Amino acid sequence: MKNEVQIKGKFHYRLIGWKYSNWVRALLFLLLALLFYGSLYTKLVPQVYDIQLGAISEKTIYAPRQIENAVATEQAKEDAAKRVQPVYQVVNLRNDALIDAIFDRLLLINSDEEVKFDDKVSIYRRVIPQLISDLESESIKSLQASGQYNDQLMEQISQGLTEQQYKLPEEAYFKLPRLTKEDLAAMLPVTKDIVSKLMNDQILDAQPARAKVAELVNTSPLTKNTTREMVTEIARAVITPNKFYDQKGTDDARGQARESVKPVFINKNEVLVNEGDVITEEIYARLDTLELLKDKANHLPQLGLVILSILLSFVMVMFVKQSVLPIQYNNSQLVMLLLIFIINTAAMKIISLGQNLDYPHIGYLAPTALGSVLIAILLDAPIAFISSVLFSLMASIIFNTEHVQLFDFRYGLVSLVICFSAVFAIQRASQRATILKAGLMISFFSMLTITSVMLLEDQWTQKDALFSLSFAAAGGLLTAVFVIGLLPFFEAAFGILSPLKLVELSNPNHPLLRKLLTETPGTYHHSVMVGNLSEAAAESIGADGLLCRVGSYYHDVGKTKRPSYFIENQTNIENPHDRIDPNLSKSIIIAHPRDGVEMLKEFKMPKPIRDIAEQHHGTTLLHYFYHKAVKQAEEEGSDKEYREEDFRYPGPKAQSKEAAIVGIADSVEAAVRSLRNPTLEQIDSMVHKIIKSRLDDGQFNECDLTLKELDTIAKTLNETLLGIFHSRIEYPSELAPKKAN
Repeated sequence: MKNEVQIKGKFHYRLIGWKYSNWVRALLFLLLALLFYGSLYTKLVPQVYDIQLGAISEKTIYAPRQIENAVATEQAKEDAAKRVQPVYQVVNLRNDALIDAIFDRLLLINSDEEVKFDDKVSIYRRVIPQLISDLESESIKSLQASGQYNDQLMEQISQGLTEQQYKLPEEAYFKLPRLTKEDLAAMLPVTKDIVSKLMNDQILDAQPARAKVAELVNTSPLTKNTTREMVTEIARAVITPNKFYDQKGTDDARGQARESVKPVFINKNEVLVNEGDVITEEIYARLDTLELLKDKANHLPQLGLVILSILLSFVMVMFVKQSVLPIQYNNSQLVMLLLIFIINTAAMKIISLGQNLDYPHIGYLAPTALGSVLIAILLDAPIAFISSVLFSLMASIIFNTEHVQLFDFRYGLVSLVICFSAVFAIQRASQRATILKAGLMISFFSMLTITSVMLLEDQWTQKDALFSLSFAAAGGLLTAVFVIGLLPFFEAAFGILSPLKLVELSNPNHPLLRKLLTETPGTYHHSVMVGNLSEAAAESIGADGLLCRVGSYYHDVGKTKRPSYFIENQTNIENPHDRIDPNLSKSIIIAHPRDGVEMLKEFKMPKPIRDIAEQHHGTTLLHYFYHKAVKQAEEEGSDKEYREEDFRYPGPKAQSKEAAIVGIADSVEAAVRSLRNPTLEQIDSMVHKIIKSRLDDGQFNECDLTLKELDTIAKTLNETLLGIFHSRIEYPSELAPKKAN
């Protein structure tokens, strides 16, 4: 970093004071860090209150961010679980197989004549309940083997079958042995039909289903009372519950119901406690969760914000340090950068207040790209790009309303896209209308990015889309309006000569240019030619070509005070210098830079333009009038001695590359114009001679032009002059005598 730039020579400037003070520079970067800290504090560090449990609140406290209402959420989950109906499972217990087994046993025993009646009664009293129990056990084992039912449900099935098992009345055992083969054959289909009909329904309690058996038997084709009675009893014994309470299924369903309940939130800026309310345990716990209690305040967020602010400021320090522009050492430009950050941040903070009015997407209206555009126009594109990253990071925090994370990527992404697109659009701006075009581009890319985000999230509503895109479209236009309004302020306050301002100054209708054209047409034409030469030369070495061109237009405006004393304006008139003393001629000639500066000040022209007018001759020697004075003294026999210092321009020497280039182009154009039929060799020789003469004379000692750049300038001037004087140049081949045939 340059702490001090010393200028050697009779007229020199010493760049000192606050503009080049390291302490001031450190203070400005500290202020930038404080800006980051202050603008992000309310979003990242919650406010705390001195509140005690059971005390009365002295103020109304609002939620600084959205927070889950744990009590309300838990109550909602309980309500959802209570609304879930018990879960039951319907199972197939193979009742048809049980009927077949009973009737097979009846047919077998009743057909055995060797078995006595009493023995048959005893057998039925023992065998039939055993058949029912065995088949139910087999059914349970089959269900367990299938793996479809959990252990709790299997216990419920086993318990339900046991508790609701039907016991045949004692008299039935005495009637069963009397059933004939024909009776059993008639009873079997009727029994199966009745059981099938009843078991098709879901039976939680078997008793109501068993009560319906008698009615169905009465409508059957059976005619004997005994067969009807036995079918009724056997059907009742076979009918079992097939619908069982599933405790695990019920618990799972209730658990799913609890999980499906969305958390109940206390929204941002919703009242947590009103003034005068008693601080209950619930309210106290809620304030504690939000870290709003002073005695339990967490200071880690403040430390984190301090570190973040320092890091963001450090990023700017490094990029400014690497810049090749005067901001590297000029604190006034750093002040301008800080002011742009303040304005841009203030605009975002003001827009963010609208998020409290139920417009959650109003952040897209913020002119986030305002700072990037101003920096790109007034300073440098690389600094504008890194500033865009910082602005985007700040936007993702300032417009973050959900507080799920520290940053809302949607606003950060949109801000980054529009800032970058704005810098690309405005880099080569040459008219104020370009700013409006950049604003339209900001609107377009903002809407495009928002559309992309909405499609990726797939959680947007038509209302959200309409508001977001409308705010985005308006945000681009708002940015353009602010840039157009603020740009003249920065240009005037900091003496910044932006490309837009330069293009305006190049308008031939400017009063000074009109004066130059009407009063000194020769000088005007000379200035235009110098402008073309200097612009090409400046751009060849990376200097400001537009500044050189516009500066050239005004560099000789001081000649309008005495136009006839300058050779380019002496058309068909006598040269007045032939009749006056060389000292007077010298005074008139060297006065035109000073006169030009005074005129430029009168019209409030920017300092870089005035500097070019003042410095383009540097301290060069007026060779013609010096030698004329010396020769005149010799002819008159005068012993008066003339020094070269008396016939030099007062300076100062060129302080910038642009002023030096305009000075070279000025001399080159005048010298080449004096040649009647210039050749390529003459032009090349003239250009190198003028540059070498100025170099040997020390005219480039106070600007940072290198020898390599001077060589590039010479080549560019040769190429440009070749295009300008192409029709007048005599080529060597044309000058050579023709050979005789």
